[in-house]
Amino acid sequence: VQLQASGGGLVQAGGSLRLSCAASGRTFSNHALGWFRRAPGKEREFVAAITWNSGSTEYADSVKGRFTISRDNAKNTVYLQMNSLKPEDTAVYYCAAKWGLLVTMKSRYDYWGQGTQVTVSS
Repeated sequence: VQLQASGGGLVQAGGSLRLSCAASGRTFSNHALGWFRRAPGKEREFVAAITWNSGSTEYADSVKGRFTISRDNAKNTVYLQMNSLKPEDTAVYYCAAKWGLLVTMKSRYDYWGQGTQVTVSS
């Protein structure tokens, strides 16, 4: 089972990036999918999550109104559209999957991608 995150890069403050995370090895159509991030010197923190049927989403307060999570079960892929990026969004972003309900606790996620670096310059 693999989760492959991509789409990171260097962007100026106020810019946008779209992260993708493709799953392989199994289908995640009945799994909640999430994005987490770890900034230098900080713990990995929750960013956003989405239920298996896209019926519900959850966002960290710090990204509400700027980030949008979505998924395409036919492609086994989850996306994170990031707009109005700020320097404090600089981090390695990880996608994750767990069977069942949407949660924000990273310890509840079973599968993790390798991370993609997002750097926002001021």
